[in-house]
Amino acid sequence: MMAVTASQVKELRERTGLGMMECKRALEASSGDMELAIDELRKSGKAKASKKASRVASEGVVMIRTNTAGDRAVMIEINSETDFVARDENFMKFANQVIDAALQADVNDIESLNTLTLADGASVDEARLSLIAKIGENINLRRIASVASKPENIGTYTHGSRIGVLVLLEGENKDLAKDIAMHIAASKPLVVSPSDVPAELVAKEKEIYMAQAAGSGKPQEIIEKMVSGKLKKFLDEVSLHGQPFVKDPEVMVANLLGKNRAKVVSFTRFEVGEGIEKESENFVEAVMAQVHGN
Repeated sequence: MMAVTASQVKELRERTGLGMMECKRALEASSGDMELAIDELRKSGKAKASKKASRVASEGVVMIRTNTAGDRAVMIEINSETDFVARDENFMKFANQVIDAALQADVNDIESLNTLTLADGASVDEARLSLIAKIGENINLRRIASVASKPENIGTYTHGSRIGVLVLLEGENKDLAKDIAMHIAASKPLVVSPSDVPAELVAKEKEIYMAQAAGSGKPQEIIEKMVSGKLKKFLDEVSLHGQPFVKDPEVMVANLLGKNRAKVVSFTRFEVGEGIEKESENFVEAVMAQVHGN
């Protein structure tokens, strides 16, 4: 088998959009013939799949899986371009295989997840590329999170297949951990307590409030009080402790935790497609692209 240079691998990656190892194997199989390697990748469907890699995948699923002992849970988000494909049995089979592999191997980053071997012998990334070629949409493994502790300290909640939450609680109260996870799914806090809000975000909000109040004509000391009040409200709204408990709005989450002598150590909330900029696609162009197989 002839040696393949790094520059050849780089060129093939640029021309196909495929991963480094995939390109290296293709070049080795073609004895360094670039065009032959591309042809073979196209025949296998992998180069075709790579054309779709630039498409925005903002639909998909969030899944959570807990091990038998209940002391570890994994959450993943896998994206597709359309909700229709997110409900496809082939997509769901792939998603289930991926999260099972992640749970078994105890990985916590996408790079490691992509290299895991599935039951049929293919890597997760190879299976993803094959699925793209089969269904004709971009598929993306976006993110993964996990938590490990005593079963009583782990809270999980999924809202359909679009929102998932992992909670690590200190206090050994399984029901409370699940209730807190449910609350986080509904109320979307950014942090656990007001003191956890990043200083730059606080400064940005204060700047906005000061600008809003500047034209009020009120004395500076009154403006300062107005801004201080707005900041406190903001910090409460974005922190778990400052929010009314979703199952009983008369009770603040901080008080609920205190009453149960519990503490939220950390939480992770995934929502399908959040933060992904969706493209405004021309419908006619999209249909024609499907017709012509682009």
